[in-house]
Amino acid sequence: MESINWSDLSFSYMKTDYNVRCYYRDGKWGELEVSSSEYVPIHMAATCLHYGQEAFEGLKAFRGVDGKVRIFRLDENAKRMQSSANCVLMAPVPEELFKQAVLKVVKLNERFIPPYGTGASLYIRPLLVGTGARVGVNPADEYMFLIFVTPVGPYFKAGFKPTNVAIMRGFDRAAPLGTGHVKVGGNYAASLRSGALAHENNYSAVLYLDAKEKKYLDECGPANFFLIKGNKYVTPASGSILPSITNKSIMQIAESLGLEVERRRIAVEELANFDEAGECGTAAVISPVGRIDDFDNPGVSYVFSHDGQPGKVCEKLYKTLRGIQYGEIEDKFGWNTILD
Repeated sequence: MESINWSDLSFSYMKTDYNVRCYYRDGKWGELEVSSSEYVPIHMAATCLHYGQEAFEGLKAFRGVDGKVRIFRLDENAKRMQSSANCVLMAPVPEELFKQAVLKVVKLNERFIPPYGTGASLYIRPLLVGTGARVGVNPADEYMFLIFVTPVGPYFKAGFKPTNVAIMRGFDRAAPLGTGHVKVGGNYAASLRSGALAHENNYSAVLYLDAKEKKYLDECGPANFFLIKGNKYVTPASGSILPSITNKSIMQIAESLGLEVERRRIAVEELANFDEAGECGTAAVISPVGRIDDFDNPGVSYVFSHDGQPGKVCEKLYKTLRGIQYGEIEDKFGWNTILD
C-alpha cells in the first residue's frame, strides 16, 4: 500500500483484497460469498460467452473531507442493473442484495479507498453474467453476480481539461430498439473499433449520431453528452442512449443552480449554436469538450474552448457534483450512502 501514488492513479485495474459473489440457481439467489481470487470458473457453453447475456454497472466510493466514505447513488445503480437484466432476460439482482454486496465489498477493501484530496476514488464494478450452459440461443438457467473494486484516477488522462472528440458516421454504437439504453457489454464492444480509430487520430472519444438517420446527436462512446447555451443545459434524447446516472444528477444540479434543462433531439448543425460541450458519466464525471471535428467532412469543426480551459458552466457543475461526492457541499438530494 505504501507504494501507491494516489495522486497519479490512472483509470485501470489494480488488484485489491476481496471481491464478493452470489449465484442464482434453482430459481433463487444464494448467499453472498467472499473471494480473494481474481478468476471465475465458468462453463465453456455459458450464455455470457456465446450470446452476450451479460450486464455491468459502475459506481464509486469517495473518502470525504470529513474522513467518511460516501458511495454515490447506490440505489440508482441497483435499479439500472435490474433494467439491463430484464432487457436481456437474465435473473435480476434484488435491490437489497445489490446494496448489501456493494457495502460489503467496499468495507472489505476499505484500505484501498484513496485519501481525500488526491482526486482519486474507489471504482466499484458489479457484474452479472449468464453461467448456465446453452447451445441454442436461449437464456441461461443459472447466473453469477460479482462485484470487484479498484482504486482509480481520472478516466481521461487530461483530467478536468478540454479534450477533442470526433463525429464518425461510419460507425454505430447501438441501433434503435436495440440494447443502447441498457448497460450491456455488446454496446461497448461495438464502440471499440471506432474508439481505437479516434485515439489514433488524437481524439478522446467518438460522438455517435443516431443510427437510423445520421442526423441527430446520440452519445459518446464511454459517456453521455451535453451542451450549454447561455442559461440552458441541453442533452440529447434518444431511445438508444444509456440513461446516465451522472447526467441525471447533473441535470438536477443544473436546475438547482437556476439553469433551464432540456432533453431533446439535437441536430448536428446545432452544435454551432452552443457555448460549451461536455461528456459525463461515472468514470469520466464531467469531461469538457474543446472541439468537435466532423471526421467525414474535413474542415468542419465546432470549437468550444479557444484557450484550453473549460467553460464556466461546466466548471461550476463539475465542482458542485464533486463537492457533493466528497462531502464538501451538503447533499441536499440524499444521493450518498455513508459507510458506517
